[in-house]
Amino acid sequence: MVAGEHSLDMPDVTVSVRDVFGIDSDMQVPAFSERSDHVPEADPTYRFDRDTTLAILAGFAFNRRVMIQGYHGTGKSTHVEQVASRLNWPCIRVNLDSHVSRIDLIGKDAIVLREGQQVTEFREGILPWALQRPCAMVFDEYDAGRPDVMFVIQRVLEVEGKLTLLDQNKVIRPHKAFRLFATANTIGLGDTTGLYHGTQQINQGQMDRWNIVTTLNYLEHDAEVDIVARKRPEFNSEAGRKTLSAMVQVADLTRAGFIAGDISTVMSPRSVITWAENSTIFGGDLSYAFRVSFLNKCDETERPIVAEYYQRCMGTELPESALRAVMP
Repeated sequence: MVAGEHSLDMPDVTVSVRDVFGIDSDMQVPAFSERSDHVPEADPTYRFDRDTTLAILAGFAFNRRVMIQGYHGTGKSTHVEQVASRLNWPCIRVNLDSHVSRIDLIGKDAIVLREGQQVTEFREGILPWALQRPCAMVFDEYDAGRPDVMFVIQRVLEVEGKLTLLDQNKVIRPHKAFRLFATANTIGLGDTTGLYHGTQQINQGQMDRWNIVTTLNYLEHDAEVDIVARKRPEFNSEAGRKTLSAMVQVADLTRAGFIAGDISTVMSPRSVITWAENSTIFGGDLSYAFRVSFLNKCDETERPIVAEYYQRCMGTELPESALRAVMP
């Protein structure tokens, strides 16, 4: 057994969705009683979205293939990880950017030393490795995957989907505790909005193999304020929460601007938490903390728009504001 893997081959306990996730459901989900190195760290302050959580839990409990769609920054992958952490289920994330190839997934021949002699042996990729273990695999940016990669994944989308390694004359059968998830910005129809360059249409035969597709949107305003206040207790006062509410309003405006196509960078809940952390580091200077936490990541031509969002919510002008830019 590889170091850090489960000594348990299958889940050995069940957990109550109501007790563990705070969702009004009688569902019982299998889980592991032991943690391993590949189990994500649990965030005790994490807030679970009901619909998304139930979809992910169905994936774990009933071996459903689950895709989570939504704008970036909504926490799609984190949601899978946080569910897995409560189940002690190992979880591996693979980002399907344009550099991930078929060879990366399947494996390749490599030259190694054996008793002082150079020999060629097959080194399996991440897909056959995960497929043979009690493991949840998450394909991030699923709609950005290359066509050759997507056809490899299509082979294992069936619940009994076996992976054939042609070079090895070998057929790999999936482990009974292997689970498969994906996150995507679009729903397989390509980029119809102009917001996600590089995304592609997904073969509809492949989309049909995803048993459950759920959508995760941005948090409600008050819920996000609660999360940041839990993460940053120094803001958990009446005055502090009022400040946090204004900060989240800035984030809400960036999301509306992003959806409208006015700006190309969006503030996620993580961005707001980082802003709050940095404001504490810089002695409560919210304006400077905002600039180094988010504004400096934006395109220069878009910074006046973001600075306007800031001024509307926080009541303070930033050097990058359009008003200051036109003043002599």
